[in-house]
This record gives sequence, C-alpha cells and structure tokens, in this order.
Amino acid sequence: MSTSGKLEGKIFVVTGGLGILGLAVVDKLLEAGARVCSLDILGPVGLVSKNERSDNLYHFVCDVSVKHEVDMTLKLIENTIGPISGLHNNAATKTADLERFFDSVEDYEENTWKEIMQTNLWGMFLMARGVGALMASRKNGSIVQTASIYGATMGPDQRIYEGSEYLGRQISSPVSYTASKAGVHGLTNHLATYWGFSGVRVNTVTPGGIRSGQNGVFESKYSARVPLGRMAEASEVASAVTFLLSEDSSYITGHNLFVDGGLHAW
Repeated sequence: MSTSGKLEGKIFVVTGGLGILGLAVVDKLLEAGARVCSLDILGPVGLVSKNERSDNLYHFVCDVSVKHEVDMTLKLIENTIGPISGLHNNAATKTADLERFFDSVEDYEENTWKEIMQTNLWGMFLMARGVGALMASRKNGSIVQTASIYGATMGPDQRIYEGSEYLGRQISSPVSYTASKAGVHGLTNHLATYWGFSGVRVNTVTPGGIRSGQNGVFESKYSARVPLGRMAEASEVASAVTFLLSEDSSYITGHNLFVDGGLHAW
C-alpha cells in the first residue's frame, strides 16, 4: 500500500538515522511528503535544515542513551520545527570495541553488556517516553520500534557464521544483541497498552537479515534458511515501518510485524 503524499507536512523522528535501515526509512518518509528529523550519534553538529538530500530533512546529533540529550533534542524539534507525529525508534549500538561485542557467551564482559543495554533498551525507552508523552497530550501518534528476528522467536544459528564476514570482518550474532532485541518486544507491549487510550499506537518491526555488505558465504548460508530464498533489502523493511507510522495502520497497535522473508515461520 503506497503512502505517497499521505504524510504530507507531518513531522517524524528517526533514531539511528544514518544507519542502513535509518537511511532507508528517512528516504521513504521524505517520498511520502513528510518532514523528517534524523537523529544519530554521528554526523554534523547542530541542526541542518537544508542539505543535499532534501529541504524537509533535519539532522540532529543525539546520544539516545543520555536523558538530557534526548530531552533537549525533542524540545528543540517541537519548538523549531513543530509537533512530532511519529517516531521510528531504531538506534542501536555495536559499541566502540567490536572485538568485545562479538565475544563468545563464555567470554562476554559486563561492561560490554551494559553498554549494549544502555543504548538498545534504555535509549529506546527514553526516546519512546519522551515522544510518546508529547503525542499522548495531543491524543494521536505512532511509534515503531526496531527489533530483530533474533530475540523474537529464535536465537542465531551459529552454523551460518562459519566463514561469514561483514565488510571483510569475521562476524557472529552476540548474546547481548539477542537479549536486548527480545526486550524491545516487551517494551512495545507495555507502551501499547499504556498509551492506547491516549491515541498513541506502538508497534514493532522485526527484520530478518538485511543485505548490506555481508560476504557470499554468509548470504548463501542465511538465504538457505529463508522461505523466500534471499536477504531483505533495507527499502523493504522501511516500507513496513512507514506503513505502521501512517494512518493506514490506524487500528494496529501492540503488533510485531515480521519482515523476514518467512524465516520465523520455518
């Protein structure tokens, strides 16, 4: 279902806006006529209202795991751009130390675990709470939170990571990632029931693997597990996010939308 033009002039916030999925969601929202506030811990400092992508794209540097940065950024958006209509709660971290992030269960360190949870769950809660409260006061709005197939119905199949690389680096799917993404589902259910009577919808999008630089070994092994026989494109997941942010999904809340090529069904 096309949302082209249906979001004209509405303001949406996308966290992790410079990431693979975040960039795709920003583009989908812009195509639908929305004004988009892209938040990321990376990027130019300050507010950029006009850039090479669109006059309707605004970029903010914000660490979503830090409460005062979240509060200041949301206040700035509401005061300078306008009332927020929706949030794609998408930011996540692999930490600054990828060696520790990819550690085995036996070797996983407490500080790495805490750093993952600080962004992937606490940061997600801070953003949802801040935006949700604003939208609840206006009795309308939508929050879509990014989870993962890992943590939704399954853990990672360790066999697909043998010989697998991402941008030339050996990869795995660590325990902290699975646990943090499982928590997203619980957060969505709680907030959907908490704000339902206030007209705020809260849903989860659960992507499978998104093609974005994995080597052929990984792509072949992973795709063999998927009924549709391939990995997702970021734009396909972004279409699902945009649908849940739009009024086309006005009677959907507390829902987990799998965008995984059928992996969860197999």
